Amino acid sequence: MLCCICKEREATVHYTKIDGDKVQKVDLCEECSKTKGVNDPVGFELADLLLGLGSKEIEQSSGGVEIKCSRCGFTQADFKKAGRLGCPECYKTFAEGLEGLLKTMHKGTRHTGKVPEALRQTRELSDRLKTLQKRLTKAVEDENFEQAASLRDEIKQMNARLNNIPTTEAR
Repeated sequence: MLCCICKEREATVHYTKIDGDKVQKVDLCEECSKTKGVNDPVGFELADLLLGLGSKEIEQSSGGVEIKCSRCGFTQADFKKAGRLGCPECYKTFAEGLEGLLKTMHKGTRHTGKVPEALRQTRELSDRLKTLQKRLTKAVEDENFEQAASLRDEIKQMNARLNNIPTTEAR
């Protein structure tokens, strides 16, 4: 298991915080645990660990001015204390500072979720087909028939590939 912070070294310190019915777990390498002060349980807060970078980035992006969500009223301090945002609008309000935090914690800033491989391939091919169709229409309008013929052939190949993707059946 990799460290939640650096995502490079093996996690050797496992911290679990139980607050009522909420359980939060963090896995850290030895180096990150020392820099975050995990060896001193009194001075260690899970939100500081998970969002320490993010809350600093949010504060820096706001130029020291307190930002408040117009929908739910959540502030930077609330974000740091709770370890989560108050509503979907918070993501827009704190977007600038959150981007760096999300890139650090995840593979990117866009949630893709888990999708079965066949469905993922179907979506990608369908999106590509739509793009090719638009390009074909434009080529015909511009009377660029060589490009249109090439695009037509590519569309035929894509349709054939799309029809050959195995579908998953419910069991």
